Amino acid sequence: MTDPEPQLSLPGMVRAEARKAKPPAEKKPQALAEVDPVAQVLVDVPLAHLDRPFDYAVPATMAETAVAGARVKVRFAGQDVDGFVLARAAESDHPGRLQPLRRVVSAEPVLSPEIATLVGEVAARYAGARSDVLRLAVPARHAATEKAPSAAFPVPSIHVRPALWSAYAGGAAYLEALARGEAARAVWQAAPGDDWTTLLAEAALATASAGRGALVCLPDRRDVDRLDAALRDRLGGSAHVVLTADAGPAKRYAAFMAISRGAARIVIGTRAAAFAPVHDLGLVAIWDDGDDLYAEPRAPYPHAREVLLLRAQLGQTAALLGSHARSVEAEYLLHSRWAEEITLPREDLRRRISVGITGDSDFDLARDPAARAARLPKEAFETIRAGLAIGPVLVQTPRAGYATRLACERCRTPAECGVCHGPLRITDARRPPECAWCGTVAVDWSCRACGARGLRAPVVGERRTAEELGRAFPSVPVRVSSGDRVLADVPAKPAIVVATPGAEPIAPGGYAAAVLLDTWLLLARSDLRASEEALRRWSNAAALVGSGSSPGRVLAVGDPAHPALQALVRWDHSGFADREIQERRSAHLPPASRVATLAGDPAELEGALAALVLPAGAEVLGPVPDRSPDEDAVRYVVRVPRASGPALSAALVRLQAQRSARKQPHLRVEVDPVSLG
Repeated sequence: MTDPEPQLSLPGMVRAEARKAKPPAEKKPQALAEVDPVAQVLVDVPLAHLDRPFDYAVPATMAETAVAGARVKVRFAGQDVDGFVLARAAESDHPGRLQPLRRVVSAEPVLSPEIATLVGEVAARYAGARSDVLRLAVPARHAATEKAPSAAFPVPSIHVRPALWSAYAGGAAYLEALARGEAARAVWQAAPGDDWTTLLAEAALATASAGRGALVCLPDRRDVDRLDAALRDRLGGSAHVVLTADAGPAKRYAAFMAISRGAARIVIGTRAAAFAPVHDLGLVAIWDDGDDLYAEPRAPYPHAREVLLLRAQLGQTAALLGSHARSVEAEYLLHSRWAEEITLPREDLRRRISVGITGDSDFDLARDPAARAARLPKEAFETIRAGLAIGPVLVQTPRAGYATRLACERCRTPAECGVCHGPLRITDARRPPECAWCGTVAVDWSCRACGARGLRAPVVGERRTAEELGRAFPSVPVRVSSGDRVLADVPAKPAIVVATPGAEPIAPGGYAAAVLLDTWLLLARSDLRASEEALRRWSNAAALVGSGSSPGRVLAVGDPAHPALQALVRWDHSGFADREIQERRSAHLPPASRVATLAGDPAELEGALAALVLPAGAEVLGPVPDRSPDEDAVRYVVRVPRASGPALSAALVRLQAQRSARKQPHLRVEVDPVSLG
């Protein structure tokens, strides 16, 4: 039996209802900052339709800490989110009561006005959201590191040495312009045998001598370490900061803090350094700008070269694009008169390097038994043998592994797995062939075309190449550099160094000779930049041969009639890039035109293209299957005249905002992607 519910008298019931109806007491409004009580905050919400600053009230308790560039927490859509204060204002353009800032995470101004402007420009250029660009520009906070003071990196008083650049036409004048603090812009082609790190370090020091900041981007950590050593040798200590993404959270944030606080004037790093907040920036430089490592793999996919060029344009600073080869984009800057050319005179280049080509028709198994054992053309074998009499010899092979592809020995038909029809390969000389897709061992394989059972390796990896060269030159050490076993340098002693492109170690005094194998393989890529990329990789290897006073011999194994190999022989990278520009102009391809790709579900893409308001002269190509994991995804290409590039980016931003507001599925949009293949 339950107790009866308590009964209330009529006066009691009235009082109870009155308590229920009484509104809760309003919170006393917070006192606001007396000066500039409004904060314009860019919230960290990666939604295109919310990509704009929002106004928040600044409580008096945060008046001194909620400075421009500070990290804050704000209330947004019912939850606390991160944000950056872009600016403070006396009043808001939006009527009504503003939400107050929740708290100031850190009063450190990590987002400078210059970088905030750059972030907006990069987002507009690549049709992305500023919150995505901010993740690239400002590293994650490391509280303990932020609380510690930043050590100073003073640049000692130095004497600029323009004579180091005097061999190059226009080089000494460029260095003197940097020392005067001028906004000189140049495309520099480093000559074979020259130490580009010494010359690049001198350009940074010339800028610092004028009291300006210098920022240098390099493709990978090996190149960063080389320039780091060159700067240390020149200054006798550390007067610069290294900023790379792989340095670890604490070390990277410490370097970022030193830059943000103005303690460092010279900054070098990988693509992560392109947004470094260098104070009073006077020079942006990039080495080997054609390297695809500069392309950011995360949305909105900006390229470090374009970020640096935007910085040079916005800040009216000097710019330097250096390389052994010549990217099409760098050549286009020369065509537009935006930059001047710095290069070695043609007669000097001829004395620096000797490049030859030999055919590779099934490896010309000649009369020399050693050449037959190594499966090398006779001329390549003789080049290696002659080079070993002087010093180390570089052999570049474009494929890692052992025998990465197999074919029928009789009819050359590609060997396929009998289970899944994947390609067969050999990963080790002691193991039988296996499928590269499902791993099935190929037992009793026979060719589906002719029935033969013999296999050959038309594509040989660096390990198989090293093994065969070791048999051909049994008394010579063979070193391998590729993949996760990249050598930084090798001794200046006779040895054969087999390396994949980009993994070539440095030899003191340069290699005595170099052989570039399987050049057809790099040229066979189905990509717009296949020839340009092949020439860049060959040139970087050839530039390691010899020195300025002692040229070496380079031999390429391939088709002598191919334009890229002809450009290598003549060392005419400018002419090759110029021809590429003319061909792309006639085909309406970058850099003469601007291109964007849209990838996603076919039905969604059709609706998006119908809603996309394109500028005049735009062309839509496709659809074609996309390379994403989604098997049903397709891709369209939109191209416009170069002058309409900003209009195309703006149209894509509006499209993304509309789809975001309607909660429609995400589409992957890339503006001027590195690859269209």
